[in-house]
Amino acid sequence: VQLQASGGGLVQPGGSLRLSCAASGSIFSINFVAWYRRAPGKVRDLIATITTGGSTNYADSVKDRFTISGDNAKNTWYLQMNSLKPEDTALYYCNAVTTIGPYWGQGTQVTVSS
Repeated sequence: VQLQASGGGLVQPGGSLRLSCAASGSIFSINFVAWYRRAPGKVRDLIATITTGGSTNYADSVKDRFTISGDNAKNTWYLQMNSLKPEDTALYYCNAVTTIGPYWGQGTQVTVSS
């Protein structure tokens, strides 16, 4: 499985961004997809997950602001981020957990600043 993350950028506080994670390869083996982020000087945090059945979970820090979704036809998963705060600034990674192990995409930088 290969993952390509995109959609990061610079946004003002209160703004929105949508991150994408496009998968290729052994798509059939994916059990669930997750988004993580690593802020400067901090450890990588799990912020959202979605199963192939569509069940979702969120970290408290992003609940009610971020939405994870997937388009199975496009083999692409998304993270819609609304009401962004400066503390959301981080390198965001997508991760796919498969029957043969986890796979990571490269990070995409999100910077929230005025």
